[in-house]
Amino acid sequence: MSRLKNRVAIVTGASKGIGAAIARHFAAEGAKVVVNYASSKEDADKVVKTITDNGGTAIAIQGDVSNQADVSKLFEETKEAFGTLDILVNNAGIYQYLPIEQVSEESFHKQFNINVLGSVFAIQGALKLFGDKGGNIINISSGASNTPLPTGSVYSATKAALDAVTIALSKELSGRNIRINSILPGVVETEGSHSAGFIGSEFEARLVATTPLGRTGQPEDIAKVAVFLASDEAAWITGEKISVSGGIYGI
Repeated sequence: MSRLKNRVAIVTGASKGIGAAIARHFAAEGAKVVVNYASSKEDADKVVKTITDNGGTAIAIQGDVSNQADVSKLFEETKEAFGTLDILVNNAGIYQYLPIEQVSEESFHKQFNINVLGSVFAIQGALKLFGDKGGNIINISSGASNTPLPTGSVYSATKAALDAVTIALSKELSGRNIRINSILPGVVETEGSHSAGFIGSEFEARLVATTPLGRTGQPEDIAKVAVFLASDEAAWITGEKISVSGGIYGI
């Protein structure tokens, strides 16, 4: 398939989980993909190898999105490699579920700096490379932005802020042929959810029991929607929050 043929995409936080799945699916649709990572070079290289072994084009570029200098380097190296940019996926993010009494200044700012400020930095970089032709931005938010869970107050606030960025910029950038949307995943099985002890837990079982489609999501479930939003099939969609959650976060 070639819905994204010859388009250049940056996927932040793409060494694992949802970001890696999006990178692979974009490449399978013909995109040239920049696999951004903060620290997991080995994992990012594995994603690139999977793509290139299947005939696709991809490179890995290191960069902590919460560091403006790193973000500038990410976009400079993308320009050197591919000359332009068509799609930005803001996937890099962290979550910490803590009782409110345990929220520290450090944990608060770390989540906002990566989940919100990092996305803003990346959008600023993308605008310079989009140029007059316009472009496409996809923010990976969370169903928790609409339905916060206990101990997730700060994380949920970061994703609600990211959704607000999506809606505001859909209006601000509309005259520049730039579309921007948020994807709101539900519970997804990733390396992170495994290491956090969520997969296989009683908490997961309770959430699955209340999910209309009756299962935990997979990274591919999110990636397929990202491909759609990045393609011309979604040419009249902007400023939307699209829940991809098996129905648990239906709005």
